[in-house]
Amino acid sequence: MRSVGTVLALVVLATVVATFARRWRIPAPSLLVVAGLAVALLPGTPQIEISPEIIGLVVLPPLLYASAEELSWRELRLVWKPVGVLAVGLVLASAAAVGAVASAVTPLSWQMALVLGSVLASTDPVAVTALGRRLALPPKVQVLVQAESLFNDATSLVLFRVAVGVAVASAAADWGAAGTEFAVLAGGGTVIGAALAAVVALIRRRTEDPVLETVIALVTPYAAYVLAEAAHTSGVTSVVVAGVVLGGRGDRLTNARIRLQLHAVYGTVVFLLESVVFSLIGLALPAQVRALSDADRAWPLYALAVAGTLIAVRLLWLVPLSALVQRKGGIARTNWRVPVVLTWAGTRGVVPLAAALSIPVTTQAGSGLAERPLVLVLTTSVVVVTLVVQGFTLAPVVRRSGIALEPDHTEREEAGARCSLAGAGMKRLEELAELEAVPDIVIDRLRRGLSARLEDARDRLSETNGTGAATESADLVYRQLRRDLISVETAELQRLYDDHLISDTTRRRLQRSLDLEDARLADA
Repeated sequence: MRSVGTVLALVVLATVVATFARRWRIPAPSLLVVAGLAVALLPGTPQIEISPEIIGLVVLPPLLYASAEELSWRELRLVWKPVGVLAVGLVLASAAAVGAVASAVTPLSWQMALVLGSVLASTDPVAVTALGRRLALPPKVQVLVQAESLFNDATSLVLFRVAVGVAVASAAADWGAAGTEFAVLAGGGTVIGAALAAVVALIRRRTEDPVLETVIALVTPYAAYVLAEAAHTSGVTSVVVAGVVLGGRGDRLTNARIRLQLHAVYGTVVFLLESVVFSLIGLALPAQVRALSDADRAWPLYALAVAGTLIAVRLLWLVPLSALVQRKGGIARTNWRVPVVLTWAGTRGVVPLAAALSIPVTTQAGSGLAERPLVLVLTTSVVVVTLVVQGFTLAPVVRRSGIALEPDHTEREEAGARCSLAGAGMKRLEELAELEAVPDIVIDRLRRGLSARLEDARDRLSETNGTGAATESADLVYRQLRRDLISVETAELQRLYDDHLISDTTRRRLQRSLDLEDARLADA
């Protein structure tokens, strides 16, 4: 991708496809991969070569950080034991199974088959988060899927280094040293990520400049990654730990205005990076296939065998684990739908591709690593298969499983919380009124506002309990009319500015207030 025009065209393509994916309510990563494949097969499309440094240093840190910030610390503490089992045990089992199958059905030697298994052993946090963002999974299930994909990197990275050492240097596998390396990678990454999060939290508490806050938020994942890699620990683990720590304390570090800005900026960055990186996966596959020798032309069958192995091992691992967890939780009858959903949500994506691209081209003896192209093709193919097949069918699987939360459940929960908040506000207001320290006119105005919010929350509760379609229709008409009025107010605001009756600062402040209200009405 030496041409700037090619890069810009890729960004435009990815953005357009991702936008339509959101509008059509289909998984954006899956559609982006398909679009990338389609474009790569067009005559005249320039060959795309992905640099592992670009993915590892530029793309991964902010995407991992954004995924980690979404994790609920409260829910994570409840599922840390099964997450640990999956992040270590399932990764080892998947790597061994893929290595065995690949050495049996493909031309790969057992050394390179082990490399392939270590590359594909862990689920991908970027893909898992992107695919699961619109699914109404129960909180524990959602956190389990995301946390597993975020914390299994250290295991797969140690396996990968051992396997590459065996394949490139023809050295014997030193599993004792591998255990020590795992402790250094995971432990060191955790310490560096936590320490950086503490420093960043200290700085953000003393900063109220929105621009500086935005810069700090954008730099934090890169700093965590670079510092950890420089210390020869896991950069991915460091970024994840920093994201989890800061994400759980974000509401105490900044005010509402800065949080809105950070959300908007980071949302834009994540949208662009996810769009580009998933498009690159599809764009890169045809060029990788063209680099294969004639003896490797059966690669589609090899890829399907490896993908099927990953799914089978994951299901066989999750079924007894889920049964054990449910039995300990006092559930007499085991629910087999949960492991099925967890299995189908275990997609591969950006991280395995970056690992495969970092495989050395030559051995220590100086000879070429002839099997490297096939490993690249199989890795990318499995990533494409999981993103397309599992990505497009994940939502139907979740719906048919019956474990997804109903929309009414979420509405009732939110309405109940609104009632509690309004009730707490009314209680505090009555305490202030008894002190007679606040003017009566202010008390009355606050009471009317809180009463209106409380009444609205109670109406929402009654609607979710089945009061009929009349109230819903009235609510829809209200939102439409209010948005029309907002359009009129926006035009009047622009007229005042054009006539030099207000300053630009006032115009921007009022316009943002109108935009926020319009966005809330649009999402209602």
